[in-house]
Amino acid sequence: MNMSDTERTKPVIEGMGYTWTDHEAEANLLGILACSVRQKAIDKVYSRINKWNHLKKKKNLLTFVTGCILPSDREKFLQLFDLVFPMSELQELPDMIRQYGIVTPFSLSRSGPVDINLNNQPEVLAGLKKRAAALRLNEHMPDFWQIHPKYESDFEAFVPIQNGCDKFCTFCAVPYTRGREVSRPSGEILEEVESLIGKNYKSITLLGQNVNSYGKDKNGDEISFPELLRKIGETGKKSGKEFWVYFTSPHPRDMSREVIEVIAHYPCLAKQIHLPLQSGDDKVLIRMNRKHSVEEYRQIVNGIRELIPQATLFTDIIVGFTGETDEQFTNTRKAMEEFRYNMAYIAQYSQRPGAVSARWVDDVPKDVKKERYHRLTGDLMKTSHIHNREMVGKTFRVLVRGFDRKGEHLAGLTEGRINVRIFSTDKFFIGRIIDVRISSAEHFSVAGEALVMPRQTVL
Repeated sequence: MNMSDTERTKPVIEGMGYTWTDHEAEANLLGILACSVRQKAIDKVYSRINKWNHLKKKKNLLTFVTGCILPSDREKFLQLFDLVFPMSELQELPDMIRQYGIVTPFSLSRSGPVDINLNNQPEVLAGLKKRAAALRLNEHMPDFWQIHPKYESDFEAFVPIQNGCDKFCTFCAVPYTRGREVSRPSGEILEEVESLIGKNYKSITLLGQNVNSYGKDKNGDEISFPELLRKIGETGKKSGKEFWVYFTSPHPRDMSREVIEVIAHYPCLAKQIHLPLQSGDDKVLIRMNRKHSVEEYRQIVNGIRELIPQATLFTDIIVGFTGETDEQFTNTRKAMEEFRYNMAYIAQYSQRPGAVSARWVDDVPKDVKKERYHRLTGDLMKTSHIHNREMVGKTFRVLVRGFDRKGEHLAGLTEGRINVRIFSTDKFFIGRIIDVRISSAEHFSVAGEALVMPRQTVL
């Protein structure tokens, strides 16, 4: 979601006449798209703005912050950044900057030069601060979605379909940083997806905090998530092109059998499902306000295994949640073994200001959280390795995304989003889906040979 927001922020800023620089010291406008999910990320925001405010002693500089921001951080940011606004008001950034007194090609064309000395504009400064403090997170989301994104890739794209969340899990701050659920009009979504298909994009990810509740906020005036997937599937079928459509993240509470049936029916709907578990213990799930039991989760997984046996299964798990006992953690380990995940994103619980659990005593010691994290990661490594070893000797379609970290080989993802190291250095394959025969497997990746001839060098 953060990357998708970036793709809509860039064209707005470029539309004001700004050009991009890779060096902060050269910039006149510096901004951050924040993420309040983890404290470490927010700590980096405070570090960066302190550095930028020192730069203001040497040059005229305007700073802004947007994205996912908790109310407690927002109040502090109002004293540190020049502009603080929700992503839903991104389209108003040009007017915010113009009112702030910064001369850009945009401001010159709208109202002529203005005084850049903010000390001469206390009423403007106070107005902007007051407006930011009373912001309404989702009020202008339809306008935000109208912004045409500047995609970072020529073959992978993110398409937002929904914003906010109504689930109010006790560990989560999303409803307080993104607001309540708002669904994007399906016509806009389908138009953007069709455009990407026409441009030969190979990977398209539908984004939302709770994608499978799509349309429920419209009281029957919008199609459901399964129907949205079905329409995308039909579009892909008619195109005759090979591409994969993913979605993240769903909630088990809204994961219907119909969704699984639609994915099974259409080739372009990727056979990879990310289904957050968070805990394998029912009592912990109740404290988390997840509104599903392990048995209900099990029924969903059984449906996936039945209808899409080739699908990979990913999840999210929190260890050391408030009150989690050794026995409850053991139940999570049992769930890891039972559901045989290909990948799990495991986090050590940390309190997020604004979330309900922030009012509870964080009574699981850090060293216990760390130890549980490593034990569960070890369990994941075993199940993931078993899956990957089963791939050896078989051929898979792989989207080549670039080079590996060492730059020695190409790297890509299978349809199931398994990392693949490809024994080739031919840049021609980047952005293409090719056949790769798997020859070896690691805990979280596989490697193999490309079964296509490398491009001939033309002199």
